[in-house]
Amino acid sequence: MFEADNIRDWRGHDVVDPGGHRIGTLEAVYVDTATDRPAFATVTVGVPTRRRLVFVPLAGATVGPGYLKVTHAKNQVKGAPAIDTDGELPAEDEAAVFSHYELGYQPGMGGERRLARR
Repeated sequence: MFEADNIRDWRGHDVVDPGGHRIGTLEAVYVDTATDRPAFATVTVGVPTRRRLVFVPLAGATVGPGYLKVTHAKNQVKGAPAIDTDGELPAEDEAAVFSHYELGYQPGMGGERRLARR
């Protein structure tokens, strides 16, 4: 897995699926608040007049020359929960992000958020 500082260096690079199909552009990294390790990325998708940020897990992601390759197909990523390009992920929507990728979700012991943008 990547160190958070290193993956942030890829902001603005293409994000591609396992088949090499371009999904969009890496916008931000969200870390797991329990481990401070990169967990999800937001990817800018859509047409210039209707852009949005979708979430994709970083587990198993690899980097190549000028791109970040994730382990999920383009169609699945584009159908993921999204926020506006200037929006924030509401705490109550975190579970839906995990659920979309069939990942287990559990907030922190005190009910705190599981994801934090870096």
